[in-house]
Amino acid sequence: MWKIAIGFIVFAALALFILSKGGDIDMSGEKHGSEATHTESDAKH
Repeated sequence: MWKIAIGFIVFAALALFILSKGGDIDMSGEKHGSEATHTESDAKH
């Protein structure tokens, strides 16, 4: 059981490290209205 907990902690720390080094990653969720960045032409690709 303790091995699962240690593995989870290591995995979570690695994921946070990768996300922090990744640059501009938006974790705020779904966008609606003017803050949405895609257009009709982007949706067709």
